[in-house]
Amino acid sequence: MPSITRESAMVLNDFQKIYDDGTNAVTQSKMTRPTVVRKKFAKPPVKVACLACRASRTRCDGQVPCSNCSSKKRKCSYLPSKRGGPRKKKRTSVSADESVQQELAHDATIPPPAPGFDESTGMFGQIDGLSVPGAGLRSLDFPSDVHSMFADLFIPDEAGHPPAPMEPTPSPSSTTTQSLVRTYSSEHDILNAYYDFIHNYFPILPPRATSASQDRPLDAVGSYSDAPAEEPIILYKPRSPLSLALSAILALVPHPNDMEPTSAASVIRRRTYAHTFAQMANASIEMDCELNASSTDPSQALSSERPFINRESLHPHAPVELECVLALLILSVYEYTQRGNLLKMRYRAGQALAIALDMSLHALGEEYDEFAEARRRAWWMTYYCVLQGSIVSTTPLAIVANDPQFVTPYPRFAADPDGWAVLMQAQQVLVSATQFIIDLNKCLSTRSNMPYIFERMQQLDTWASSALAQSNLLPIVPPSANCGDGMEYTTAQSIRSISRIKLSSSQIKVHRFRAFSDIPIFIKKHCDLTAANAGTTSSCDSTKNSRMQNGISSIQCSCGGLDAFQQTSSDYTPSSGSSASSDYQSVSQYSFTSGFPFSIQHSAKVCLRAALLISRMFSSLPIPQPIDDGCKSQQNLVIQLPRTMPSFACCLMQGSYAMLMIFYKARVEKQMSQDYSDKVSPSDRLIEELRQGLERIIATVTNYATAFEALDGMRDEIEGAYQTAFPQP
Repeated sequence: MPSITRESAMVLNDFQKIYDDGTNAVTQSKMTRPTVVRKKFAKPPVKVACLACRASRTRCDGQVPCSNCSSKKRKCSYLPSKRGGPRKKKRTSVSADESVQQELAHDATIPPPAPGFDESTGMFGQIDGLSVPGAGLRSLDFPSDVHSMFADLFIPDEAGHPPAPMEPTPSPSSTTTQSLVRTYSSEHDILNAYYDFIHNYFPILPPRATSASQDRPLDAVGSYSDAPAEEPIILYKPRSPLSLALSAILALVPHPNDMEPTSAASVIRRRTYAHTFAQMANASIEMDCELNASSTDPSQALSSERPFINRESLHPHAPVELECVLALLILSVYEYTQRGNLLKMRYRAGQALAIALDMSLHALGEEYDEFAEARRRAWWMTYYCVLQGSIVSTTPLAIVANDPQFVTPYPRFAADPDGWAVLMQAQQVLVSATQFIIDLNKCLSTRSNMPYIFERMQQLDTWASSALAQSNLLPIVPPSANCGDGMEYTTAQSIRSISRIKLSSSQIKVHRFRAFSDIPIFIKKHCDLTAANAGTTSSCDSTKNSRMQNGISSIQCSCGGLDAFQQTSSDYTPSSGSSASSDYQSVSQYSFTSGFPFSIQHSAKVCLRAALLISRMFSSLPIPQPIDDGCKSQQNLVIQLPRTMPSFACCLMQGSYAMLMIFYKARVEKQMSQDYSDKVSPSDRLIEELRQGLERIIATVTNYATAFEALDGMRDEIEGAYQTAFPQP
């Protein structure tokens, strides 16, 4: 008889003990199962298996080649393993509380969690809400009782009871209501939604190839838990980078059946889905730009042609190779307006520029085929976005705006043949005015080269005035000739309004320093406006009494700078008489700046007219009107549908700043006037017009912020300054 090993004897003894004690055999066999399992293989598994054995899930002997590949006469290759040593067994019998205490046992400074602590609803469940894209936005800040929340977590209750479970971030009312996200089930529906929600403000594609159809967002968005850190499951994955990027913008627009679109749950869910689509779009762009030879034979990649994209185009008149460029333009605006990331905004636009230049989109001729309009729009919208990145970040241009190599003809609206030329000229004027601000700040800091500033100011004023007059010219095609979407009448009208907004903002940039000395009103930094800082608060205490006597309320911490108004009130309102002697230099601290080509009064009037025009043009932009039930626009939304693609939102800040400065000057002048009476004066009419203009701007930015969270900060700044200027009774 063969000898019995020690291990086998131990196993027999265990079984004998089971039957002797009357213990459950199944339970005890589980305890001995690890010993039996270890006897399954004569040899331990190899550390690295070949790729073929990994794919077929068969045991590999680790040889080169392995026995399996040798017997099947297949190629045997290995990749380094990413596993860091032997696997660790899981301890299923240890409770969750014991596991946490063991993990923290090495650090005596961290107390163990209180009994009954539930990690899914505790502090870490709350922090998960900050790990989603866009977590830095103010809408995700902790509530005011954040300190007591953390105290309840780490300080045991005096009575020995566990702390009360924390409430999730969304409001209780929003957790019981289904929150929907605007997603679609086909490329056709996504393209149709693009024309409903995006095209009128950002026409990157040619006109509709088919008639408008019903807007059909899905009623269910896939699997999504209440924890926003979890990756959502998309029911339909768009096929192209362009449809994915469009889906990121469309997901931010509230769903028509969402009864609580402004609730925390709905906002977070839209944000999460939008960023998921944006990440998928970036991955799809990388795939479209990938060369097969780069992975299989890098030595041949440099001599390869452009990547071949075997996919049906989203739009029948836009070639598929343009979709990467157009997707990057959409993502550039997304990074700015939703995520507030200026660096990524410029980076995406720079990527689009590199691809467009590689495709020679900037040097197209006068030929006109079925794809010519799409190529022209792709190039000029890329040019537009590159300039826009410089405008909103107040940084030098990455390209030469009037580069003679850019010879591609402008696209064309059938309803307004000059509309594209007007828009591009407005963008060039605005970026030049932004560069003027950069140059002005440098000259002020070095106290030199002011003659150049005076000359440049006069040139830009003439250019902006001429371009604004051209933008006011009516298009050749009258509105009655509108025959449908192919004419793009609404789009052309919207582009004209956007052009006027940009030109008016240019005028404010050119005249702002001369008119107001860039006295700060807003607390935070927005665009190229001067922000309030510690330097502006130093004189607050010493000037508070005098300001209150003259009727000027404190604007947050920028109060000191408004004192100049007491001496220059007659120079800021159109009702006051003009004279050379009234040309008081409110920039007396910059005595070396004497020599401006315009008076303070003239610059203030220019800023006033421009700001009022901005407020009217923004409110005239069309509201999306998708077709519902085949014949009528959607009316069951709790809130108004938001306009989209507000890449020029800085113009809102420029207009608000100018109106607020004029308001304070007009109010001081009215209160200091010798013939002050109760009857309505020109100053009263001006103040009322300014109030209405500010209300239009607040309504506009509120509409935008419904979809784009990064604009919440702009809205709060403008609304706070408005409430200070016009306190509610």
